[in-house]
Amino acid sequence: MPQLNLILVNPADLSSALLTVVTSISASRGGTRELTIDDLLLERPRNRDHGDWASNIAMKLAKPLGANPRELADEIAVEAAKLPGVASVDVAGPGFINITLDAAAAGALARTIVEQADAYGRGDLYSGVTINLEFVSANPTGPIHIGGVRWAAVGDSLARIFESQGGLVTREYYFNDHGAQIDRFARSLLASFLGEPAPEDGYGGAYISDIAARVIALYPGTLETISRDEQQEVFRSVGVELMFGDIKASLHEFGVKFDVYFHENELHESGDVEKAITRLGDLGAIYEADGATWFRSTDYDDDKDRVVIKSDGEAGYISGDLAYYLNKRERGFERNIIMLGADHHGYVKRLMAMTKAFGDEPFVNLEVLIGQMVNLVRDGEPMRMSKRAGTVVTLEDLVEAVGVDAGRYALVRSSIDSQVDIDLDLWGRKTNDNPVFYVQYAHARTNSVARNAAVSGVDRGVFDAGLLSHETESILLGVLAEFPRVVRQAAELREPHRIARYTEELAGAYHRWYDACRVTPLSNDEVTDLHRTRLWLNDAVGQVLRNGLGLLGVSAPERM
Repeated sequence: MPQLNLILVNPADLSSALLTVVTSISASRGGTRELTIDDLLLERPRNRDHGDWASNIAMKLAKPLGANPRELADEIAVEAAKLPGVASVDVAGPGFINITLDAAAAGALARTIVEQADAYGRGDLYSGVTINLEFVSANPTGPIHIGGVRWAAVGDSLARIFESQGGLVTREYYFNDHGAQIDRFARSLLASFLGEPAPEDGYGGAYISDIAARVIALYPGTLETISRDEQQEVFRSVGVELMFGDIKASLHEFGVKFDVYFHENELHESGDVEKAITRLGDLGAIYEADGATWFRSTDYDDDKDRVVIKSDGEAGYISGDLAYYLNKRERGFERNIIMLGADHHGYVKRLMAMTKAFGDEPFVNLEVLIGQMVNLVRDGEPMRMSKRAGTVVTLEDLVEAVGVDAGRYALVRSSIDSQVDIDLDLWGRKTNDNPVFYVQYAHARTNSVARNAAVSGVDRGVFDAGLLSHETESILLGVLAEFPRVVRQAAELREPHRIARYTEELAGAYHRWYDACRVTPLSNDEVTDLHRTRLWLNDAVGQVLRNGLGLLGVSAPERM
């Protein structure tokens, strides 16, 4: 077996060393398949008595090698036990390999984290990949409702996570300023100006009166002198711009900034729609029937063909999707991710048919993430109305009730596949049963410990990893080691809630360690290397909590 002069500081180091062992054994048994790190699937055992890391690689390789999985696991275990930093390797059941690191190898991670700082947890999963992430994209006809707010939190977190994995991310907002909803919005503003009831299909709420008053203030004494059609056009152009300005301001206050605001009107005015239809025509995916132009989407696994130009010459709904997707691809985006609400589930087939028709790979060049509903709950009852919007609960309602940090964390903490009820009473509390407070308090505590250590003369001048041998330290180091894997999985699976749940696990492990181990000596005791080494561990936890919260767009307070 090759000699490996490694210090097994983290899972990546251990995986690389173990891969060399397994590759050598596989080759000696006639194996020809090239193995990768992913084949090892190193995981933290649920039961800490089973060691620090476990792998089922022997069971995966046994059949192709024609070997008994238990015997193969025993052979791997003998060689893995020789790796530097490994205290013991045991085989369990039909061939699970359980690895226990010695204290020095496990403890060395604390120093690595402090030295890597913000870089700890970063990876190269999407190194150099151009990603267009389109989210929120609420119509500029009213404040952002709570469903759109979920996408604001999740989308911005995903962008941060992709960037941590080397992705070149563009955050994009699709500004829907073309269509019937803009007409209804303009008529609603005009009705407010004229003192008329809101149109039957229009928009209500105090915000309509607010926007109308702001438009009127921009044209003092002028609107009364022009025709009703001209008035409506003023309210359309100026009112939409004011409403969208309010949306941008709300998102900015929520910590969400977009790189591109793309106007739907541009697609129709620039000729992009015609270009997309022509492209599909050249590919044989367009035909004429009943006076209309159709996309032959059933050839690409859609359930029916789609009208792209209606018989009256107006563009069909999907025409904008065709043009917008082609526009993104021509801007150089390899991966295009769109976030939509549960009511858009039926759009996925047609969008994937479009992707395939253009010669791209569905679910790779284009992905659609579908999110479920969000309810705000107060006093055990769902909130149904907004003071400002009148009909829907908005971003402002959430922030007013619990603040930006709690709002973002609450929206990101659950899988987008699940409907979420956000208890405003719970998320507004400054107690440990509020998950975001619990995590932020752990971070503030690491800072408090560091400040007290400085007063007591404890610094990071010495680091002796072998001293971190307390049971709570072993558990805490194990959780810290998981962070890079959790971030990678969150990126790969599009699941930022994994990071939120991880920070809660880390906070819990830290609080238990804090209760059991001292960083600062008692008043009459001397400062020892154990105190100094534990300060490294304390600061490593603070760093990882900052890194995790940062990926969620949530602050990490130094004092609470």
